[in-house]
Amino acid sequence: MKRRFSPSSIAVLLAGGVFFFLPLAATLEFSLRAEHGYSLAAYSDLLSDPQFWSTLKLSLRLAGETAVAVLALLVPTAYWVHLRAPRLRPLVTFLCVLPFVVPPIVLVVGLLSVFRNVSWFISTPQFLVPGYVILALPYVWFALDAGLRAIDVRTLSEAAQSLGAGPLRTLFQVILPGLRSSILAAGLLTVAIVLGEFTMASLSLFNTFPVYVSYVGQTKATGASALTIVSIGLLWAAMVALT
Repeated sequence: MKRRFSPSSIAVLLAGGVFFFLPLAATLEFSLRAEHGYSLAAYSDLLSDPQFWSTLKLSLRLAGETAVAVLALLVPTAYWVHLRAPRLRPLVTFLCVLPFVVPPIVLVVGLLSVFRNVSWFISTPQFLVPGYVILALPYVWFALDAGLRAIDVRTLSEAAQSLGAGPLRTLFQVILPGLRSSILAAGLLTVAIVLGEFTMASLSLFNTFPVYVSYVGQTKATGASALTIVSIGLLWAAMVALT
């Protein structure tokens, strides 16, 4: 049977496409403007700037460290809650959504107070990782929670244990393959958070990619538009790489 799309669904898709792509097209057109016509000067200047590559490399490294840390924290926790303590799920969910009501400026001040006696740690960019982990908690938790609710965790765990598998082997060889899409989604969301978080890095005096984006936006008009297009392209490339 042939699938038929109603006119209303086609209209909604077209409206969504226009809403999404029209601002991108306008930004792309503005980034190509030059004194006489159009050129790629803004992109060549951007890609030849050493700060672009150094800040991007730093933010991607922090994003990878944050993704590993938050997944190492929440994957076993989510599995244990779903398997052994389902009554604690509302409490864990409440704790994970608390970052939504804590502004990043308050979070970074609190982290500076907590680590004030560890000067070597505060002076390294890795100081931002705990803050990024806290900001990523809601998104990673809901992604993992949805993935665990989509599979029969208890039945799979009991079947694996009846065949002689221990808890770690059950988690890594039975549960994690079923959570592949959820883990990839959580990783992508973490990368997006790190590449877009400005407040914590700026107040901590670290020159990350969002800080560089803010600097370009204040100093170069067409350069800011070009950087916007490049940033979106990088995010899409990260999404394709993860999938």
